[in-house]
Amino acid sequence: MRLSILDQSPVLPGRTPKQALEDTVELARMAEQWGFTRFWITEHHDITGIAGSAPEVLLPLIGSRTSTIRIGTGALLLPHYKPFKAAEIHNMLATLFPERVDIGIGRAPGGSAEATQVLSDNFLQNAGRMRELTQELLQFLEDDDPSPNPYAPLSASPVPETAPVPWMLGTSEKSAVLAAELGTAYAFAAFMSDNDAREIIRRYREHFTPGRLVEKPDVITAVSAVCAPHAEQAEQTADETCRWNVKKDNTAPMTKEEERQIENMKADMIIGDPGMVKEQLEDCRQKFGADEIMLFSSIPSREKRRQSFQLIAETMA
Repeated sequence: MRLSILDQSPVLPGRTPKQALEDTVELARMAEQWGFTRFWITEHHDITGIAGSAPEVLLPLIGSRTSTIRIGTGALLLPHYKPFKAAEIHNMLATLFPERVDIGIGRAPGGSAEATQVLSDNFLQNAGRMRELTQELLQFLEDDDPSPNPYAPLSASPVPETAPVPWMLGTSEKSAVLAAELGTAYAFAAFMSDNDAREIIRRYREHFTPGRLVEKPDVITAVSAVCAPHAEQAEQTADETCRWNVKKDNTAPMTKEEERQIENMKADMIIGDPGMVKEQLEDCRQKFGADEIMLFSSIPSREKRRQSFQLIAETMA
């Protein structure tokens, strides 16, 4: 089973934003040693406790500290960008780090309404043009595309020998069908969706049309996982993780709504010792029909988070 990691650069308790970004770079280096296939970083804006706002700045550092693991955006929030600029950024990355770069494409705002407004004057209109924006981006990535291109002879320089691999990210059938029709790979964020992943992924495979950069269907399912040497430790860590995600540094007593959020969050997580987690991940892959499982973790301890990833990698090897 292919395994990968999605990281938000969380600012963990007692850590600074600078240390959070350094932690991400170090985790990528470790992930390569542990045998993970790829390492993606997110794009968030004005979110408390998350330092990852500019993947295009952090990815070159990650690429320079690693040598084989694939790196990419998970996701580039396309409505905030002009497709030409997005292609330039990822083409430069693919030139620096040949055959290692993915471009994950998303349509979410990635932050508060206020942050969205200052990032993009027309976010809602751009989100409604997601198909058009993605098609334009793919045209710039497919530099030798012989099909009619209204932007020829523009080139998103530097043009790498091997183009970045495009992945459409989503949580709904709409994103899956778009990925299939445009011929991109597809990543389903199961950890943040209650939709029927199996049916959505089936629709993607059913409607897939080969693209110039992706010849056959390829599916990632992203899940939240907590692994520890013993099941009891994993349960405790999962409790700590959910409570930290809901409360952060707020020491006020839990409200009923917060308790409900924690219960729902924990119910969607994969939790256990290595054997238990292995069984759940294999069930997940078979249930969803995924080619790869991407692990997401917001454990509020640098040591426990690293241990969780390492234990999973070792038991799945």
